[in-house]
Amino acid sequence: MAFDGITVANIVSDLNKELLGGRIYKIAQTEKDELLITIRKAVENGGGQTRLYMSSDASLPLVYLTSENKQSPMTAPNFCMLLRKHIQNGKITSINQPGLERIIRIDIEHLDEMGDLRNKTLLIELMGKYSNIIFVDEDNKIIDSIKHIPSSVSSVREVLPGRDYFIPETQNKLDPLAASKDDFMSIIPSKGQAAYKALYGSFTGFSPVISQEICFMAGLDADKSAAALDSAELSALWEAFSKVVDAIKNKDFSPELVYINGKPKEYAAIPLTIYHNAGDSSVTGFDSISELLLSFYAEKNTVTRIRQKSADLRKVVSTVLERNIRTLDLQRNQLKDTEKKDKYRIYGELLTVYGYSAEPDAKSITVNDYNTGKDVTIPLDNTLTVAQNAKKYYDRYSKLKRTAAALETQIEEVSQVVSHLESISAALDIARDEDDLVDIRRELIEGGYIKGSAADRISGKGKNGKGGRAQKSKSKPFHYISSDGFHIYVGKNNYQNDELTFKMANGGDWWFHAKKIPGSHVVLITEGKEVPDRTFEEAASLAAFYSKGKEQDKVEIDYLQRKDVKKPGGAKPGFVVYYTNYSMVIGTDISSLTQIE
Repeated sequence: MAFDGITVANIVSDLNKELLGGRIYKIAQTEKDELLITIRKAVENGGGQTRLYMSSDASLPLVYLTSENKQSPMTAPNFCMLLRKHIQNGKITSINQPGLERIIRIDIEHLDEMGDLRNKTLLIELMGKYSNIIFVDEDNKIIDSIKHIPSSVSSVREVLPGRDYFIPETQNKLDPLAASKDDFMSIIPSKGQAAYKALYGSFTGFSPVISQEICFMAGLDADKSAAALDSAELSALWEAFSKVVDAIKNKDFSPELVYINGKPKEYAAIPLTIYHNAGDSSVTGFDSISELLLSFYAEKNTVTRIRQKSADLRKVVSTVLERNIRTLDLQRNQLKDTEKKDKYRIYGELLTVYGYSAEPDAKSITVNDYNTGKDVTIPLDNTLTVAQNAKKYYDRYSKLKRTAAALETQIEEVSQVVSHLESISAALDIARDEDDLVDIRRELIEGGYIKGSAADRISGKGKNGKGGRAQKSKSKPFHYISSDGFHIYVGKNNYQNDELTFKMANGGDWWFHAKKIPGSHVVLITEGKEVPDRTFEEAASLAAFYSKGKEQDKVEIDYLQRKDVKKPGGAKPGFVVYYTNYSMVIGTDISSLTQIE
């Protein structure tokens, strides 16, 4: 899964078809490292509007066209305001890619404050942790960038206002679009590594999967040493390489997404024939690379973003959870130490019965235990009388008995806290937007896990924290339609779980939950109809998918009618009990279900 130079070439080709000659209508900086630009398309490109999404997030740099909008912050960041000042209503005059670099240049023509025609360039660099969005003038001077990179961060290139813009050296790699046969024939055999590694290590823009595809097209073992290739094999590799390069030059792209065992595994802007006849794989083609990227990365990008936004909440939950788990382990060890209490009780009873036979100043006495019929040696303190020794053992027994009773109560209380925190952690895992975090934040505040200034900071509201407490949740449960047309709902957090189970569901509806694993309440609405087995299995799959057992191949699910699910008085949100249920073991594949937004 590589966002390589060929993918960028496909994007540039699509952008030229859609955006060339268009005018920039709106500019929004929806996150600290992403832009969403609305563009009015030129008449010759069909007119109307489209949006260009670009992200310089280190873990997930992306560029694609989309019709979807995103909420912008109330106050636009400085970089966004700068772009609005310079290029809003500007005309896109060219879109290109230097060589096969992971860089997109968008040239924009606009009028300055004096009414003179000027040109600016927006550059999107899609280079992993070095990704950036940079704005330069006609003289290639950096006006500003979405990320500032001083010399203390990079000794290779500063990205700061006023500095010259240049593309960093690409580790002595050649541009495949300009490489000759002589270049190819000389550089590949000089690499003492696998043939596919020699390809992407020698030419810019090639990813490992594309390099493996070229080897497959040439009929070669991709792992064979490049130095060991004979002239015929090297010629076949050049021919396959040339076909890929010609496809790029001719803009002959066919985006494909490869699924392995039903899960998206690889994608490319050209056909990945290496997977076409593989038994465990399937291939889906897309009309545009933007559609593919949106399909492949939309959920991943959402999860990445929400994990960033929920970092403080996760830290709170993790810290308190770890502390309570340590407390629970300590209490269980202490409880184990009290198991000897019955031995002391028996010692006291036996001394009361047989103590008269003890020798004066004896340090122990051996008597027959009438409970087991075996002899028992009881240690004695020879400074005390037998009666006093018996009392000493009774006292030890009584103390340990009280300690055990107290520990059992404490262990039950701490176990409930641990279960509650684990359920909150599970809710954080399935959160999809900021609205989903509102209830989780409120639950942490009401549970006393966040107090004072911490609550204010995490809520993102004012110093008094009132904004955070008064904030209303717009989050709704996940809603699915089964293959047989039944409605199934999944709670995203403990408050929604309670709402679903005890207010939305009727007594005859079915309730599902992962067995002894933190997860969502899943409610299957029957509307009085008979439910087919397939729908039961699909609802159970949802309970497995939205649980901490998601990564397992199979998860055991409890299910029963809602009327048999009870909530104890004073129980924490999401906590329920039930005493009779059915169970099934099911996988986490929910692809057969239709989600209702």
